[in-house]
Amino acid sequence: MLSINNLRAKLEEDDKLILNGVDLQVDAGEVHAIMGPNGSGKSTLSYILAGRDGYEILNGSAKLDGMELLELEPEERAAAGLFLAFQYPVEIAGVGNMTFLRTALNAQRKARGEDEVSAAEFLRRARDQAKSLGIGNELLKRPVNFGFSGGEKKRNEILQMAILQPRMCILDETDSGLDVDAMRQVAAAINGLKSANRSILLVTHYQRLLNHITPDKVHIMSAGRIVETGGPELALHVETKGYAEFAAEAA
Repeated sequence: MLSINNLRAKLEEDDKLILNGVDLQVDAGEVHAIMGPNGSGKSTLSYILAGRDGYEILNGSAKLDGMELLELEPEERAAAGLFLAFQYPVEIAGVGNMTFLRTALNAQRKARGEDEVSAAEFLRRARDQAKSLGIGNELLKRPVNFGFSGGEKKRNEILQMAILQPRMCILDETDSGLDVDAMRQVAAAINGLKSANRSILLVTHYQRLLNHITPDKVHIMSAGRIVETGGPELALHVETKGYAEFAAEAA
């Protein structure tokens, strides 16, 4: 589903490489985790896949279902089925959460040539999904993420994912800022979205999220590239030994 080959990139205003030859293959239905220390390029990879401004692609490719993502605008990538949950979700004052969600859903459906969802049908879907995430009606009525706690913002990101039903889900440090109960709730919602036609890429520092979401593969990123790939046991190894050996390998 997702195929990244020799992806090299830097900030537009800086000559320092951030991604230095990333190779990654994620098949349909799989859950992969990318782990690594601060500055290893994990979040940059997720931003570049989603189409965030400010980066220069030097070479390589990133394909979703065979389609070159790097040639598409961010909204085209979203309509193709790519979703990014941010580490720090932004607040959007003046834009109602329900209005935002319905507009996003119908914009994607329109881009794919599908009929729009009616207000009544959308309301039913949104309330059902929100209930499973512990999101009350009051939060649905607020502006997007406005006045939300850290945990509520993260649950709202997963609510967006549940409503949009993307093919490729990239979750950038979704566990940061969550207490134990909130993390279990978010992890349960993510597990509920697993399917044979959907893949999930978890970007995280720590093993704790992977106690609740078992990945098919774990990748260690260091110095802008993936230096080690293994099963869930690799995350446990990092938890006890740290990243020093992988930093040395990258060097």
